[in-house]
Formats: sequence, structure tokens, C-alpha cells
Amino acid sequence: MQHVLDNPVWNALISGDAALGTGTNEARFYDRQVSPFAGLNEYTDQNFEALYRIMPEGVAAFMTPVPVTIPSCWEPVISVAGYQFVFDTAIKPAPSTINLIPLTDEHVPQMLELTQLTKPGPFDVHTNRFGQYYGVFDGDKLVAMTGQRMHVFNYSEISAVCTHPDYLGRGYARELLLHQIHLITAENKVPFLHVRGDNERAIEIYKSLGFSIRSEAYFTFVKK
Repeated sequence: MQHVLDNPVWNALISGDAALGTGTNEARFYDRQVSPFAGLNEYTDQNFEALYRIMPEGVAAFMTPVPVTIPSCWEPVISVAGYQFVFDTAIKPAPSTINLIPLTDEHVPQMLELTQLTKPGPFDVHTNRFGQYYGVFDGDKLVAMTGQRMHVFNYSEISAVCTHPDYLGRGYARELLLHQIHLITAENKVPFLHVRGDNERAIEIYKSLGFSIRSEAYFTFVKK
């Protein structure tokens, strides 16, 4: 039987994130201003073509544990290899020790600016609707943040972990991750996350906090 995290986008869109997307019994996708990700109940040519028919023009992204072949109706954009990490809930990490500020709609311009600079992954004007975004400020300037993305039954994804280049080395990412771990485990859910395969610095941080690799992850971006 397939694990729910083998098809995280589809399973998020039929569970915790159902209100953020739309689709059919074969193909679903997030609101375009929330996330470019789309999911299929099975990654067949027929379902890719069904998604093509119902999705608006623009970029679509797929997240799978193995590479997928996309039908020619879609225009290839880029493919990125990485890993899916899951937290060991037997570990009880220390709480975060710095002042973290809840991020709201009024912070979206700064969130967009920071993610455009640091490129942690897709982030648009309504991505914050996934919830639980917190940040670190230097005065009025947002210098680090993270939040949640896919909510897959009893798993919640930590996402958009990013720090302004001028503020690296201060431990902000670690503190933000600790905070998210506590938020998620307090709900009796399991934290998970995704990372590019070449992001060695992030991988070391995740492992040191109690995350381990569950599977490979392939991010395929295409355009309609």
C-alpha cells in the first residue's frame, strides 16, 4: 500500500489543504496564487492530460518520489532532484529561544522580497494561507522566516525556510525550525519537509534536529 507521503500534493489536496485547491477525482491543483503544485491520484498520461484540460495557463509543479514522464501537451521548464525528510517524533528538541513574530497579510510584501532573494521554493502572494508563518525582524526588516505548506492527513510540511544573506550564521533557521517542530508535534502531527539535493547546509541542519531522509523527491516544473 502506498504511503501518503509518496504522493504528498494529491493527498494534501484531498485532506488538510482541500480548501486551498480544486479539481477532479483524478487531478487536483492549488489556487495559482497559493502554490503552483498539482497532484494526480496516479501519474498516468491520461491523468496528466485531464489536468491539462482543467488547469489555467501558467506553470505547474509536480512532486514525486521517482522521475515522471510528462505528456507532450505540457512544455518542460525544469526538473530538480532532492529529498523528503521526516522528523523522528521520539526526539524532544529544546524550545526556540528567540523572539518570533507571527506573519500576517501585511507582511506579504516583505515575505515576497525575502523569498525572491533567497529562493527557498515557490512563494506567491497567497502562499501564506498555508498558515503558521513566523519571522525574525531586525527593527522593521524581515530577515528570516519559515512556515508550513502541505498538510497531508497527520503530516505537516515545514517550508520556506530562509534567511537574508546578511544575517546568516546567527542560528535563525534552526530556531525557526524548532518552533515549527513544536507547533506541529503539539497537534500530534509529524513534521516533514523537502530540500534540494545540492543544499548541503540545509541538509546538515535538518539531520542535526532529528530529521532523516525518507525518500528521494523529484520536482518537475512544466508550463501550459
